Amino acid sequence: MTTSNPDRIALVTGASRGIGRGNALQLAARGVDVILTYLNGEDEAAAVVKQIEALGRRAVALRLDVGAAGTFDAFAGNVRAVLKQVWQRDRFDYLVNNAGGGVYATLADTTEQQFDLMIDTHLKGTFFLTQKLLPLMEDGGRILNTSSGLTRFTASGYAAYAVAKAGVDVLTRYMALELGPRGISVNAIAPGATETDFGGGALRDDAALNAQFAAMTPLGGRNGVPDDIGGVVATLLTGDTGWITGQRIEASGGLLL
Repeated sequence: MTTSNPDRIALVTGASRGIGRGNALQLAARGVDVILTYLNGEDEAAAVVKQIEALGRRAVALRLDVGAAGTFDAFAGNVRAVLKQVWQRDRFDYLVNNAGGGVYATLADTTEQQFDLMIDTHLKGTFFLTQKLLPLMEDGGRILNTSSGLTRFTASGYAAYAVAKAGVDVLTRYMALELGPRGISVNAIAPGATETDFGGGALRDDAALNAQFAAMTPLGGRNGVPDDIGGVVATLLTGDTGWITGQRIEASGGLLL
């Protein structure tokens, strides 16, 4: 049985596929309307909109490059217009900073361009997109930033990605401090090994790699799937969790405890 939050609206970045798609669908299943963003997957995003509508909720897909902070003013304007046109509202309730990608390269082989991409996408993007959207958020709303299990444990080849995500962990605490007076809670969700197309779908498609990580996951002896993360995200946003703020919450099945 799902709970319903009438007229609640979530904005989920990078929701045309993978974990973001799972987030959007789980929120819709709990009665939340969704503004979702995509970068290149317009058709995939349209398919997610249809799935959300099939659940009886409203949804709109907007294009956004979270690595291009110079476009955020225009994007905020698009969100404002959509809120007026579709919902006859000025503000939305929940923000999920999810969009991003990974770089796999050792410390010795990582280029400055790769490093900058990770910082711009995950850290700078989260910082300034939230800044631009704050005037459109309801007081008492909730924000979830996406961190990673790789900020707690290490795996060779992910240094640039993990450093950017570690910055998100710290940023989350500062957001929670400064937005607390508005009643806005801010937390970070940290997925563990999850079967998506991240990193070219290596974990999902490489049987040996999949088995390796599954063996290190106590809960179920398997890797995560997008619905595992989406369920946690939807619960944190729509459940009786408003007194939780400034926390990094790992959803990894206990990977590498």
